[in-house]
Amino acid sequence: MFKDKNKTVMPSSNAGETIIAQGVRVEGDFRSQGDVIIEGEVAGSVETQSALTVGETAKIHADVKAKSAVVAGEVVGNIFVQEMLELLATSHVKGDVVTARISVAAGARINGKVSMEEEGGGHAKKTVEDKENS
Repeated sequence: MFKDKNKTVMPSSNAGETIIAQGVRVEGDFRSQGDVIIEGEVAGSVETQSALTVGETAKIHADVKAKSAVVAGEVVGNIFVQEMLELLATSHVKGDVVTARISVAAGARINGKVSMEEEGGGHAKKTVEDKENS
């Protein structure tokens, strides 16, 4: 289950769901194959092969990668979403966004660059990887 001290790898099961509850703080690189729901705090990086939900009480200080995502809380870091990113009215994003499709509700805040790429586009993935290597 653990590769090293700072990297958490969840068991590979697309049916699995991981919840980081309100009041829980996770530090390090977090990776999952299944859906991830964050209501607490995460510092480091977050990556899921599936859907990510960031609740209203969540505070994420990390780069985020997901197949799809719904954000209602705070994300400080770059966001890469392969398919659809939904920013709800209570969301606050401080960082660049790369996604194929985006929905921004009235009241949502974005402080960063938004890049639209084709779904599953390799160029979008490369853009995020280039920024990480800089």
